[in-house]
Parts: sequence; C-alpha cells; structure tokens
Amino acid sequence: VSQSRYGVNSQFWNPSKYVFMESEAGFSAAYTPWLRSLVSDIDLAYLSGYYKFSQRQALSASMRYFSLGDIELFDAFGIPQGASKPLEMALDVAYSQMLSERFSASVAMRFIYSDLTNGMSVEMRPAASVAADVSAYYRLPISMSTGDGMLSFGTNISNLGSKISYDDNSTNNFIPTNFRLGTSFDYPIDQFQRFSVSADVNKLLVPTPVDGVDYNDVSMLAGVFSSFSDAPGGFREELQEVFWSVGAEYAYNNQFFARAGYYHENANKGNRKYFTAGAGFKLNVFQLDAGYVISTSQSNPLDGTLRLTLSFDLFGLTNLVR
Repeated sequence: VSQSRYGVNSQFWNPSKYVFMESEAGFSAAYTPWLRSLVSDIDLAYLSGYYKFSQRQALSASMRYFSLGDIELFDAFGIPQGASKPLEMALDVAYSQMLSERFSASVAMRFIYSDLTNGMSVEMRPAASVAADVSAYYRLPISMSTGDGMLSFGTNISNLGSKISYDDNSTNNFIPTNFRLGTSFDYPIDQFQRFSVSADVNKLLVPTPVDGVDYNDVSMLAGVFSSFSDAPGGFREELQEVFWSVGAEYAYNNQFFARAGYYHENANKGNRKYFTAGAGFKLNVFQLDAGYVISTSQSNPLDGTLRLTLSFDLFGLTNLVR
C-alpha cells in the first residue's frame, strides 16, 4: 500500500492503487530463485499488468508460477516410484474503481491450481480452488514546505475461497486467507529527493491447528470468523498470529532507488525474521529492481534469497515508438 513501493506489482498487495497510477498501462516480470540455500531447482515467477480504461477505472491481472523442481517419490515400503515435478500456479483478474478523489476499492477473482505429484501418485490428484480478494486504498495529499507529501492507507482481504483437496474431498485444506492492513508516508526532501516509510500487519484468517480437531466439515466463512478466537493459548496466542513488516525507500529524481525493510513472525508461528535490502533503477519506460533477504533467525531457508523484477511503462513505450 505504499505510494512508491509497489507500482505495477500492486496486484499482489492491493489492486485498488492502480486507478491512481500516472501511466495508463504497465507490465512487470519478476523472478525469484527460491530456497537456494537448500536446493538449486525451485523457482518462483510472477507476471503482472494493468490497464486504466478510464480516469476512474482499471483492469489488472497477474500470474504466479511456482516450480518445486525434481522430487523423488517412494512408496510406504521405501521403494522408488520415480521423479515428480510438482508445480503450483495462480491466475487472477481484478477490477478497480475510484470512488472519490482520495479513495478507491477493488475486487479480484483468482484460480488456484496445485499439482504436488505431477501424475506420479494414484492417491494424490491435482487440486484446484477459486478465491476472491477485496481491497481498498485511501491517500491524503499533504502540502509541505519542501513539496507535496502523501499519506496512504490500504487494506486487503485476500484468498476468500473454496478449500482445496488432493484426494477427491476425502480430506480438504484451507487456502491461506489473509487480512492485511498497511500505511505509508511519502516525504519530499527537496525537488529531486524523496523518502518514504511504510508498515503493515497481517493475520491469516484460518483456524489455528489443534491436535485431534477435524476441520474437514468447517466451512471457509466459519474458519474466517473462528480464526480470531480459536487459539488454544487465548488472546495472547492470537496476538502471536499477527506478523508485521516495516520498510523505507529513498528515491533520487524518480530514477534511483534504495530500499530496506524488516519482516517479523513470532517464533511459535513460523519464526520467519529477516531484513531486506534492495535497489532500483528507472530509465524512460522501464525499471529494474532487485531485493535480497538477510535472515536473523537460525536455519531460515529464505536467507540469501534474491528477487529480480523488470517493469515497463506500456503507455510511455507506445509514445516512444511513435
């Protein structure tokens, strides 16, 4: 939800922002060599784009493709069953509407596909789910002595959808429904320099796993509502299920960017804790961004993860070639 941090990749964070983009159309491609500290053949690819077909409306879409590399399968007796190439993907489309000069909202629909055995198992089958996101975005321009600043707020409830099953509904699992709330402040240092800070909090809207409890017959909506009060440890454990992150970005002449951030998850709920560092370069109609993960917790497989993103201003590119 920050003013400058997400840009064309807002489809993942909050599509409501697209109606406030300066360019009428944009596209980006991102690539992440995943868990490189453990294996060398897991990759995550992400494509996103948007088109403002009026001053107050926008359409956007994205695709995520997660390849889990080669995995050797064995039966219950330890006999090799061959190699599998598991994959997961998600396709989504969003519509965004500006409801006032400062406020916008959006709705996204998503198709999720997960194939963990790549046809190598008769017990597990490919699984699919359909989900929706609902988001909102508000920005407040602030006049300052050094220029025009911007205070922004955003929220997104994502993956409201059907449960997923790999065995013809004999058992089923919740998809990661998530509530995100964030804010950012963009401060103009002078005519050429800007500095922005942002923060967000997240909570999974799924039941807390409890030994001996069968969630097969619990509906998605029941799971969402129970997720706020079902932790065995009471309110204290519910607070542990809220994870948060903060970030900052320095921009020079809207061409050079330096970024840093921190992500925190409770030790009892995943223990993902890491710093991020990144940089970006923008020239005419394209922008190249890179980010790097530095873990602060022991044995975190995300440590050393590198993310690369290439973005294009399609409207500017059209004008450039004319």
